[in-house]
Amino acid sequence: MANITKVWIGLLLFTLFAFLLGWLQIIGSFLVCVLLITTFFKGYLVIEYFMGLSEVRLKYRLIPTVWLGTILFFIAIAYY
Repeated sequence: MANITKVWIGLLLFTLFAFLLGWLQIIGSFLVCVLLITTFFKGYLVIEYFMGLSEVRLKYRLIPTVWLGTILFFIAIAYY
């Protein structure tokens, strides 16, 4: 199986996990933290594999990664 297919399946599983938590209304401070971490990881996978930034210099990969981390940080601050 190609690497991109594994990444795509991982993204689907993370999305299904987040959907099920919301649909079942299972939420708490710990799970919000878990969801934010999985959201960051999903974003990182999209940046690396689907945006094609895995083959460019680190500084160009850091721009969207830091942006994503900043947005998720502000979401965490707003939640807590």
